[in-house]
Amino acid sequence: MRRAREPRASVGEVAYLPVVTVNDTGAFLDWGQPRDLLLPYGEQRFQPSVGKRVLVRIYEDQQGRPVASQKLERFVADEAEGLRAGDEVTLVVAEQTDLGLKAVVNHRFWGVLYRDDLTRPLRRGQRLTGYVKRLREDHRLDLSLLPPGEARLDVVGETVLKALRESGGYLPLGDKSDAAEIKARLGVSKNAFKQAIGRLYKRRLITLEPTGIRLAPSGE
Repeated sequence: MRRAREPRASVGEVAYLPVVTVNDTGAFLDWGQPRDLLLPYGEQRFQPSVGKRVLVRIYEDQQGRPVASQKLERFVADEAEGLRAGDEVTLVVAEQTDLGLKAVVNHRFWGVLYRDDLTRPLRRGQRLTGYVKRLREDHRLDLSLLPPGEARLDVVGETVLKALRESGGYLPLGDKSDAAEIKARLGVSKNAFKQAIGRLYKRRLITLEPTGIRLAPSGE
């Protein structure tokens, strides 16, 4: 029985790929192409086993053949260039750190998604759209899952409206709610929540009550 192939990955990309064969040459990965991708022994950090996934960078060897490497530090730079705060980027989640999650940005640079900025659980190897929150003085990237400025508040506002609709039109959250409670229920910071409900109230999509917020008829 022929196996279902992975979504197509390309040379120059970081991808989280399943191991389909291991032999004397190395490990072979399914990268969605007709021929499986070689992960040579010299490019392995550990010996992968069939059925497991590995995070690799796909590149061309000296003969122009596509191969994979687990040694991402050879291809992914700590210091970013050509990016600025607010830029939309492609992220590939790499690993957990004490601060949050380390991610590969545009397949070229390392960046950090701080725990407080995570709006939902993410898994290793997940590819998603993110944003540059800050380019630090050392040229390292702080990342966010929310767009900057007004667009960010629109996203948070939609999250609030969705939660209201799913909870029967009322949420026991407001200006005086604990930040941890807001984060646990909606996955956003208290500051972003307060700004978003202010915008929703002005648009008459919600009403404010002493103990929470309620969906206005126009917001249903």
